Formats: sequence, structure tokens, C-alpha cells
Amino acid sequence: MQLLFLGTGAGMPSKQRNTSALVLKLLEERGTVWLFDCGEATQHQILHTTVKPRKIEKIFITHMHGDHIFGLPGLLGSRSFQGGDEPLEIYGPKGIKEFIEMTLSLSRTHLTYPIVYHEVEDGLLFEDELMMVEARMLDHVIPSYGFRITQKPLPPKLLVNKALALGVPKGPLLARLKNGEDVETDSGQLVRSKDVTEPEEQGFIVAILGDTRYCKSAIELASGADVLVHEATFDGNSKKMAGEYGHSTVYEAAETARLAGAKALIMNHISARFLPEDEKMLLKQMKEIHACGYIAHDFSEFEWLQQDKKIRKKQVSRP
Repeated sequence: MQLLFLGTGAGMPSKQRNTSALVLKLLEERGTVWLFDCGEATQHQILHTTVKPRKIEKIFITHMHGDHIFGLPGLLGSRSFQGGDEPLEIYGPKGIKEFIEMTLSLSRTHLTYPIVYHEVEDGLLFEDELMMVEARMLDHVIPSYGFRITQKPLPPKLLVNKALALGVPKGPLLARLKNGEDVETDSGQLVRSKDVTEPEEQGFIVAILGDTRYCKSAIELASGADVLVHEATFDGNSKKMAGEYGHSTVYEAAETARLAGAKALIMNHISARFLPEDEKMLLKQMKEIHACGYIAHDFSEFEWLQQDKKIRKKQVSRP
């Protein structure tokens, strides 16, 4: 799993940061990618990456402000032009279907694939044998949601040599053992799956939040998360202004991560008032409360290291 940030600014694009868009790359896990928010010019940002629009399986929209949705119509059209024919699922607040269908209709844009819409409410949004996605409403000036993405436990690893030593022949019986079944050999010996497999590994948990004030729902979504992506529009000394605009400060993002027990915090949705030289100050404020954290930049990529159970920041690749 990798987290690739395409837009990390707040409100409108700046020279340093585009508007909100984040790719959750699940190529190893399920051969697809998921997109969270789609601000203006998201498809232009994608051109500078290895992400293929036709590989986008799901799009999650946190809320209906323009800096989170104005890139959708263009991206959907380009996905069609580039040969995308697989169904696309879009999860968003009430109004997302109306916005997309009206825009496509008025612009006479025909898609070569169907869209399945899901109106987001608190609770479980999606679950299959690999992943689970839950949502909670946050505290913004309009309905805004956060998402908790949980990878289900990974299948236990089969200790092949140990199974063979117990008389299990190569073939279907080994597969059954790997799947958790006990088997009987030709000699009548019972071989238990738990005796020839390693314990199953826990998968990752990532919380990706939309715009929000400091709130209980954010802490609950991020509880025990390996990675929390939280907006930090304002510095720690601007609490009153942040609250008036429905946003969070660096201190509030860090406090949410601390109370939730999140291992790593990635601060996102950074105001254009903060220049690159201000980032040391923002990180210093964050580390007063939560030691492990980063500031996201456009084209920042973070990789989940399953063996080490931690996130690693990769080289920023700017076009």
C-alpha cells in the first residue's frame, strides 16, 4: 500500500500546492487504486505520476466544497477516453450524483463505463474479503466525512518444509492447510493447520479525514490507526480562526493523533499562507504533541512496510 498526494492545499491552488486529492495505491493488495477527493486539475497532477485513471476502482468524496470535487467531471471523461470500461464506484455526500450527472449531461460527455453511486452515511460503506471501509461525519461548515480503511488479516503463511516432514504430500492438501483446514495423510496421521502455519498478520489501518474542526468522530475513526491523514489548515496559534472556518490547527491534528493512538500523522490541506520556510515551525508545533508525523506535499508518497509495521516517506517527485 502507498499513499500518493496529488493536491495538498486548502481552498484554492497555489504555486506550491494544488487542491485536495489523494491516491491510495492498492496494486499489490487488489490490483487497483482508490482516489480520495478530486479537486480542480487532479487529472493534470496524475499526468506526472504512474497512476492510470482506468485503474481507479473507487472514488471517495469527503464533502461537496469545490476544492474537493471540481476535478471530477474532467477525470471521469478522461478515464473514458483512455479506454476505461470497468465500472466505477463513487462514494460521497448527498448531492454528489446530481453534481456529476448534471455536469456530464450539460457538457455532452458520454462515458464508456457505468458509475455506481453510494450516498455516504455513518457506518460501514464497503466490505469484501480483503478490505473494509467505514465512515463518520466530522465537524465542518457543511457535511464532511472521514474514512477508516482496514485491511483484513493476511492469510497465514504455510511452513511447507514442516508440513512435508509430517508426511503431507505436495498438492491439494498443502493448499487446504494454508486455508486453515486440518488434513489427514495417507497413513492416517492428522496434521493440524495451526501446527504448520505462522499466525495470521494484521493488515494496515488508514484514516483519511475530510475538512473538520477538532471533534470526537475524528478520534474514533483514527483509533489505533497506523496512519492518520488529517487536515492542518492553520498553525497552532490560530485556534479561533480555524474554528470559525470549520478547520483544524496543527495542534488539534496532533492531539487527535495522540488521543487516537495513531502511529503516524500526515498533515494535509495546508493553507497557502504557509511558505516552505514555515514548515519547520509547523513540524515543531506538531512534535510538541505527537512525535511521529509529516507534512504532505504534492507528489509526496508514503509506503506501508508490512514487515516493519510502519510508514516510510519516499522521495518527493516533483514534475
